Amino acid sequence: MKVGLFLMTKKGYSVLFSLIENHKIKNISFICIGKDTKLDNDYSLDIENLCKRNRIVFFYKDEIHNYSIICDYYLAISWRWLIDLPNLIILHDSILPKYRGFAPLVNMLINGEELIGVTAIFASKDYDKGDIILQKKIRIDYPIKIKNAIDIISGLYSEISYDIFSFIENNKKLVGVKQTENDASYSLWLNDEDYFINWKDEANKIRRKIDACGSPYQGAKCFLNDKIIIITEAVVLEDVMIENRVCGKIIFINNNFPVVVCGTGLLMIKEAVYQETLKNILPLNKFRSKLR
Repeated sequence: MKVGLFLMTKKGYSVLFSLIENHKIKNISFICIGKDTKLDNDYSLDIENLCKRNRIVFFYKDEIHNYSIICDYYLAISWRWLIDLPNLIILHDSILPKYRGFAPLVNMLINGEELIGVTAIFASKDYDKGDIILQKKIRIDYPIKIKNAIDIISGLYSEISYDIFSFIENNKKLVGVKQTENDASYSLWLNDEDYFINWKDEANKIRRKIDACGSPYQGAKCFLNDKIIIITEAVVLEDVMIENRVCGKIIFINNNFPVVVCGTGLLMIKEAVYQETLKNILPLNKFRSKLR
């Protein structure tokens, strides 16, 4: 049986690397590579180089019309576009039916979920509602950076893909189980606005957002004196009694690090840069500053 793979990002690269290392490439018919120019590194060239070194047929998404893509199964990893093909298996980085939709991993980290995971499903008319083939999950500890979470998730992607290929190699039929609709939730797509911090949130949630939106994504942002800054490191401090609580105002400077008032709790900024110049914002020129 032959499998066509639609791959993007580090997750796609990790899956292909694992399949090669575990001698599963004989069942690969082709690799279709997708690009994401918004990421620091979308791993498209890394995937291409792996294909070249191992003599695997590959092409990019905009070249697909030049190739025959008829296979027994198709596997989509981190793919952003609709694929109208039979026997299509999608790997989704959440524990379905929770967090159907977009940016599930980022939103799970912001919400402080203790478990993250990957689910393999058959493609369905309505997104992420297909029958579940396989699912793997793992417990995480906070604080955790999105890069580390992606590494963990990429490992789960590789494990599930290996299991799927093992089934296919042995001519076993892949069978799915229906999702429990009463347990379903949805995760919304993120736009530029969503990377901005709401200082009315609790300090712990803001810290999680800073960690979840960092590289390879845009980073958690706010305005400082009408200039956009990107905060990359912050620490939650114990709250104090504030009689006239105004979220976003700087209340202390600890060893040159500004401490910001949040909805509940305080957040000390350890690293931040101006978005336009990438210049360090620290130390601040004036104490009486408000982030918004």
